[in-house]
Amino acid sequence: MSQANAPEPTLFTAPVWTDAQRAADFNAWLTQQVPTHGLFIDTVRSASADASFRRYFRVDSAQGSRIIMDAPPDQEDCRPFAKVAQLMAAAQVHGPQVLAWDEGKGFMLLTDLGAQTMMQAIDRDNASANQGLYLQAVDALIAWQTASTPGVLPPYDEALLRRELALFPDWYLARHKGVAVEGDVRRTLDDAFKHIIEHNLAWPSVYVHRDFMPRNLMVGPPLGVLDFQDAVYGPITYDIASLMRDAFLSWDEDFCLDITIRYWDKARKAGLPVGDDFGEFYKGVEWMGLQRHLKVAGIFARLTLRDGKPQYLADTPRFIRYIRATCERYRELKPLLRLIERVEGIEVANGYSFGKI
Repeated sequence: MSQANAPEPTLFTAPVWTDAQRAADFNAWLTQQVPTHGLFIDTVRSASADASFRRYFRVDSAQGSRIIMDAPPDQEDCRPFAKVAQLMAAAQVHGPQVLAWDEGKGFMLLTDLGAQTMMQAIDRDNASANQGLYLQAVDALIAWQTASTPGVLPPYDEALLRRELALFPDWYLARHKGVAVEGDVRRTLDDAFKHIIEHNLAWPSVYVHRDFMPRNLMVGPPLGVLDFQDAVYGPITYDIASLMRDAFLSWDEDFCLDITIRYWDKARKAGLPVGDDFGEFYKGVEWMGLQRHLKVAGIFARLTLRDGKPQYLADTPRFIRYIRATCERYRELKPLLRLIERVEGIEVANGYSFGKI
């Protein structure tokens, strides 16, 4: 490759490796990609990291920038990512394409969807200013769901829902809060989880991204979708709940309703099984969001206590607000609401209301 086409020299911070053998494997693999993909390997720099063991780097090439995924195979399995990337492409959803993959070593070269996430582009002070971005997300979601085929992705079934819900008592209550999960506490959780699972499995199944939220959506055009390797086949209510009841961002309920109604209307016209009663669908979204927030609270506690990533628990108050807002609406969930309030030391005056969800 002629250096005449290389970008102007820039100082980049090289990736930091704690394992000398993995660093050597990475450099050898990357050098092998140079002739085929026109990479300028002296431009490798950090792009992002996530809550898993995966890391991402950006590298320049003769065709523009590319993304490298570093996913140690003893900790991360890249096969689901590669499979779902193909499903996304078939659904005409804009996601990263796999250009090269060393499955044994856990290195991937991907197309680059850009550097600005939807989260970074959002105006947090003016909800309505973000309607266009959210409607792009809705269109991508509907395209993904309409491509759904049974038996292709793992089922989001009762067993998986139970495993996810168990993260809340195991990690958030017992390990983070020091609550003994036994007796009345155990009975309250078991009863609430039974209702949550029943409500959520009552909805028809489609492809579920599982983390469809602004941090994983890239500003286009077209809007790009990332972090889809955990996709499953499950309740149609899940991804819109994930989008509008974000793990890192809260909106007033009026804005959430507006976007959810627009999604529901478009989904219904596209033939998706969202039902003909928006009120019932919105209840389904609330129950699905409750399951997700209990799960994520447990995951964030685990990230802090097991993985040394305490920054995630800073969003705990958001989850507690979400959980309380939904529990307050439904009689079956009142015992769970009282349990949460006791654990959090919350004293509630009569007649209070929730402004954001």
